Amino acid sequence: MDGLIKNNNNLITDLRNIINDARSNAIRSVEFHRVMMYWHLGERIFVEEQQGKDRAAYGENLLRNISVELETEFGTGFSYRQLAFCRQFYRKYPIVNALRSQLNWMQYCLLIRIEDDYKREYYELEAINNTWTGRELERQINSLLYERLLVSIISLSSFLIRC
Repeated sequence: MDGLIKNNNNLITDLRNIINDARSNAIRSVEFHRVMMYWHLGERIFVEEQQGKDRAAYGENLLRNISVELETEFGTGFSYRQLAFCRQFYRKYPIVNALRSQLNWMQYCLLIRIEDDYKREYYELEAINNTWTGRELERQINSLLYERLLVSIISLSSFLIRC
């Protein structure tokens, strides 16, 4: 009887793991499709604004007009501000294949605000390697982790040179 209970406990544990893995994968998949949607929106808006020119002449009006239309139909996720983020997202990540499925929209919004390419890439890789949530990534950015690490490396280099 004890063997049967133990086998059932193992079975239940395995089944729970299968269910939880499937749920996690489904959430990640939905998040990645959301990121892709915002990237494609940004690309389409950018292409329309530019129309082959270096600078768009009517970009802000275009964003305002389409945000009114899209918000009416789809809700607040398509506000002027959100569409501006989409455009900025496309400009920071112009190659769709460079997008990482491990990052969600909130993480990308935090990353596109970082001007320095090396700094942005550092946080991007750290977020993936350490499986940071959006809040954890934001906390690391706000605590100036990159800058503190850079200062440590420079100090260590100076020390090693003197030795």
